[in-house]
Amino acid sequence: MDPRIQKIIAGAIALVFLASCGTTNPFTGEGEWSKASKGAAIGALAGAAVGALSGSEDRGKRALIGAGVGALAGGAVGHYMDRQEAKLREQLAGTGVSVTRQGDNLILNMPGNITFASNSSDIRSGFYDVLNSVVLVLNEFDKTLIQVLGHTDSTGSQQYNQSLSERRASSVGAYLISQGVNRMRVDPLGFGPNHPVASNASPEGRSMNRRVELRLVPVTE
Repeated sequence: MDPRIQKIIAGAIALVFLASCGTTNPFTGEGEWSKASKGAAIGALAGAAVGALSGSEDRGKRALIGAGVGALAGGAVGHYMDRQEAKLREQLAGTGVSVTRQGDNLILNMPGNITFASNSSDIRSGFYDVLNSVVLVLNEFDKTLIQVLGHTDSTGSQQYNQSLSERRASSVGAYLISQGVNRMRVDPLGFGPNHPVASNASPEGRSMNRRVELRLVPVTE
């Protein structure tokens, strides 16, 4: 993982620790987490994820602009992303990959069950055609930063899940590059189980959390 992201997460863990200190059960004498401490833990981890994404995004944009990739401005941003969104929806219809709009950003959600075998970072052979369809659009709309975000469920150790999420993000990122996507646009990041979209208490929720996302960010000054 990028050392700067490690520092962000380490800071979040420190905040969680501090928030949990000083709460003692008067009957047992043992420390326990209050509601405020739990809230601080959730907020700290969420803040770590947002901080990692924001820092990576800023660095990526600066690098692309410095390399001569033209930046979008004003009303051109929304129109550019509208066209890219329409192309992606057309290419990915019926593939199991969803396209979500978040402001001017696009999120492609690639569920783990169609992307990778269990506990593996090797891309399923049947998924290459889907990625090739994505590449066609990415190469047409080259004024976007591509953050490849790996996520896991909470089953297993934190260390293992973090490593698996990083390896899966790197696998997808490497394949995009091998198919002609500008290396400078691709930024793989792994978040392990720290950024769930559903509860890990059920098989369905864990399935939703095992995923790789492509976050397409327009290059703006």
